[in-house]
Amino acid sequence: MWYDDGDPLETQIDTLPKIPGAYSGDTCAQVRLDQPLTLADVADISLCNNPQTNEVWASARIQAAQLGVAKSAYLPVVTDTLGSNVGVLSPQLATRSNPNMTVSNNLVASYLLYDFGNRKANLENARQLLLAASATQSSVVQNILLTTIVSYYQVQANIAALAAAREAERAGEESFKAANARYTAGVATPADKLQAQTAYAQLTLQRITIEGNLKIAYGNLANIMGLPANRGIVLANSVSEAPPHILEDVQSFIEQAGQRRPDLVASEAQVKAAEASIDASKALSKPTISIGVANSLQDGSQLAGNSSTTLGVTVAIPIFAGYAPTYRIRAAQATADLRTAQRDRLRLQISLDVWSAYQNLRTALQAMTASKTLLESAEQSYRVALGRYKAGVGNIIDTLNAQSALANARQQNIQAALNANVARATLAQAMGGLDHAMIQSLPGTAASNN
Repeated sequence: MWYDDGDPLETQIDTLPKIPGAYSGDTCAQVRLDQPLTLADVADISLCNNPQTNEVWASARIQAAQLGVAKSAYLPVVTDTLGSNVGVLSPQLATRSNPNMTVSNNLVASYLLYDFGNRKANLENARQLLLAASATQSSVVQNILLTTIVSYYQVQANIAALAAAREAERAGEESFKAANARYTAGVATPADKLQAQTAYAQLTLQRITIEGNLKIAYGNLANIMGLPANRGIVLANSVSEAPPHILEDVQSFIEQAGQRRPDLVASEAQVKAAEASIDASKALSKPTISIGVANSLQDGSQLAGNSSTTLGVTVAIPIFAGYAPTYRIRAAQATADLRTAQRDRLRLQISLDVWSAYQNLRTALQAMTASKTLLESAEQSYRVALGRYKAGVGNIIDTLNAQSALANARQQNIQAALNANVARATLAQAMGGLDHAMIQSLPGTAASNN
């Protein structure tokens, strides 16, 4: 039998959105790992190399092939059987006409005329399952993108935290030198020197810890990108900017999520596929009507060639199958109820996802504003405290407290920016809108000129 390697029944096998082509329109080869990477570059590499994208694409192609199987039920089935037999009547009577060789060719074609909707139900089931597979593919892509974004900003946050820790360490060193100078001059107690030295050592320890966290964050990002954890990655210096303020109310976001979330689309398709399975199970226990054409040709050394053609209609009536059809229908109905309950649960979960992501983003945006004010105040407080201590009118406790408050304010400002960017991406994913256009609007997509 000859098989077409293409898609003769138009099951969309060749048009399914292969990743990352449908995501950004770029190929994996266009992203070079030896150059500083932006957020968009990192996202492209993750979709190119992450094994999950290949898994869901293969699953979608499998379901597309199952659609082809369901469509093939509407086509006739043609079978050609060739045979050759050799028979010897008696060895003692062997002549030129003995042994006897017979060649036969039987060509049979059949077509199912009517089956009470079984083919139609199976076809609808396959179509809905293909839709579910395609939607699941989109859902997995968005999950990978969100994980990539979080890991990318985690690296950027650790880079900023390390810079802040080094700045705090330099401030601690300056405070220690000031205390040591006053102690040497005899105007400060040994306690001032020891307290400043202790604070300086703690800041050094914090810097070392953050350096380790940064290496771990780089390893996590490389892993999500489908690379070995020890693969060196260089990220481009990104433009530092805050996410825009929310312009819409949460109700509109929840409504958009109900229309766009790919996992909900997949769940709806699963419900319709289960409903089609009920119809298929019911039709399976009903009669079928088929038409068949057969041609038989025989030719042998002792038999004149003959050919016969028959045309007939076959009605197959199921009489008793041990109650299997009854339980098959019950199973299909229970499956439909299960899929419906899962869809309803997911719809509720989506509203919670959007609500939580929306509130997290609001909180993060407010925290960014507050952290900037805190940082400015802490910087001024430290400068005043250190100046007073150097002038001999302040004490070391006030200086070290102001120094610690400044270090904490810097870290809180960095964490607030991280939370805001992650919250924005999480809200987009909760709404089902985390795509290439959304990635392009996030900070870090374009490299800075610094």
